Amino acid sequence: MDLLNPQSRNLLPRDGEAIYFGPLCTANEADEFFAALMEEIDWQHDRVKLYGREIVTKREVAWHGDAAFQYTYSHNTKTALPWTPTLQNIKQMVEAESGDTFNCCLLNLYHSGEEGMAWHADDEKELLPDGAIASVSLGAPRRFVFRHKADKEKAEILLAHGSLLLMRGTTQSHWEHSLPVMKRANGARINLTFRTIVG
Repeated sequence: MDLLNPQSRNLLPRDGEAIYFGPLCTANEADEFFAALMEEIDWQHDRVKLYGREIVTKREVAWHGDAAFQYTYSHNTKTALPWTPTLQNIKQMVEAESGDTFNCCLLNLYHSGEEGMAWHADDEKELLPDGAIASVSLGAPRRFVFRHKADKEKAEILLAHGSLLLMRGTTQSHWEHSLPVMKRANGARINLTFRTIVG
């Protein structure tokens, strides 16, 4: 548990830490971050392979970092672009709040509640083993669900506009997570996941 933020709490009953800090910034700052990222980021539709077929996703993505890091997921390799001013600002806030440091960020843009993310774990070989992953949510609040890999026990939270969620330790080894479709969600959502690439 993070001692710097008395509001933070671990959402997982065992086998990892998923610490929800609540607001990282004010609502006005979150609005400004959202608007700036919509302008600064070169959003691209993702292309992933599913059962041998290439699928173009509805959501749009971007990959930024300290250097031209390569990151491969779903048979798709991305090369990191430099930080934008807004990303650098948010990164500094996340590092100050969490006490962790990060060298890259994967961004997802969900245009509506009809777009989501299936069950998965962020356990790609490029990532620091058991490293912290910090997730910042901007825009429409969305459900975020964890599912234990062994017994399928679930835990979930509604991620608020401007909030910070930190996954640490063995979380990715024991838990999957998803962003369920939520048709009643009003508006778009940007998710930033700050990570650490090694090697």
